[in-house]
Amino acid sequence: MSIPSLDDLHAIGAAQQPTYADQVERDRAVDTLRKMPPLVFAGECDALRDKMAAVARGEAFLLQGGDCAETLEGVTAENTRNKLRVLLSMAVVLTYAASVPVVKVGRLAGQFAKPRSSDTETREGVTLPAYRGDAVNGFDFTPEARRHDPQRLLDVYHASSATLNLIRAFTTGGYADLRQMHVWNTDFVRNSPVGERYERMGAEIDRALAFMEAIGADPAELHTVDFYSSHEALILEYEHALTRIDSRTQLPYDVSGHFLWIGERTRQLDGAHVELLSRIANPIGVKLGPTSTPDDAIALYEKLNPERIPGKVTFVTRFGADKIRDLLPHLIEKVSAAGVEVAWVTDPMHGNTFATENGYKTRDFDAVIDEVRGFFEVHRALGTWPGGLHVELTGDDVTECVGGGSRLSAADLAHRYETLCDPRLNRAQSLELAFLVAEMLSGR
Repeated sequence: MSIPSLDDLHAIGAAQQPTYADQVERDRAVDTLRKMPPLVFAGECDALRDKMAAVARGEAFLLQGGDCAETLEGVTAENTRNKLRVLLSMAVVLTYAASVPVVKVGRLAGQFAKPRSSDTETREGVTLPAYRGDAVNGFDFTPEARRHDPQRLLDVYHASSATLNLIRAFTTGGYADLRQMHVWNTDFVRNSPVGERYERMGAEIDRALAFMEAIGADPAELHTVDFYSSHEALILEYEHALTRIDSRTQLPYDVSGHFLWIGERTRQLDGAHVELLSRIANPIGVKLGPTSTPDDAIALYEKLNPERIPGKVTFVTRFGADKIRDLLPHLIEKVSAAGVEVAWVTDPMHGNTFATENGYKTRDFDAVIDEVRGFFEVHRALGTWPGGLHVELTGDDVTECVGGGSRLSAADLAHRYETLCDPRLNRAQSLELAFLVAEMLSGR
């Protein structure tokens, strides 16, 4: 399968792209990226695609989570470990409480760019380019920081490489051992109602593990986990430079991540993002918001997966709690009637964002839960499989989303509001979400 050139993709029309003033500088950065080793391997992408096929068939559940937008400064061992820890903890809750295999995917090692509603930002009469994530420019409101700098693409590559190396070390070096699950969250178990519930479940798992050990059963799955990386395939220069032909299959793979998705603002059927991702063999996600029609979804599927390869396409719906029960049924019914088999996943974050009176962008935990509950209700009514959860979260005790067991209020947001883009669930809220989703899964 041929891959369009970068110039051809830009000629098609590409939304939400950087504007590089110096094309020579851009070309130099892209040429350097083309020579860099792959961040992930084609065989790993194939394994994830097979797992996503199981999700589409109703045999597994996807848990996908991480930062709204990673930052270069945030690429530390502690931050990486904390995100891995909360995702592993959530996966254990879902697996044990709902008795379903969980496919674990992080929004990490590449989620450094964000689409924006406006190209510019104005403060006190000064207008500068909007912050588009560390892959494009800096957050500081200065002309120097806000310049679109192609050198940042190389910085993102190296940061992603470091993150993936650490994740692989954690998941194969003993940290992900199921017997370690008590250690993952000991610092908040004593003080959190969710933590206490988690600890009780951990004690039950310990007893089950002790029984298995007594009868001589010690499968490798107890000691390591398969963990995959994902990000929005937004910056064409980065994604195109890291698209390579696999020596085994002679097929193109985007080796910047295992799972790439197309956002709500870049899913134009005749646009450059859909065109590029239609040529790669990775599993692909498409975000579908309230303006998406069934015909849109079917056309996107046919464009992205004309050979109808199982597990290739995932639809990630982001309607908002007030719209999901009205809009999702028609979408699923028409897509299913067209013979399209996809994994259906809910993103309960992006449709539930609002601004508080004290000036913070936030999300209400109750609204997040309500959208997830609506997602399950619709699938239960239709007899289809609620395939997964895509959520913005962090392993830290931030205060960015209101509500949850700790009843964070708008006034609490000022304590630890650290995101540079969208608000994330903190560790306790993420675990609480996992328990609630597990109950929905077990009651299916």
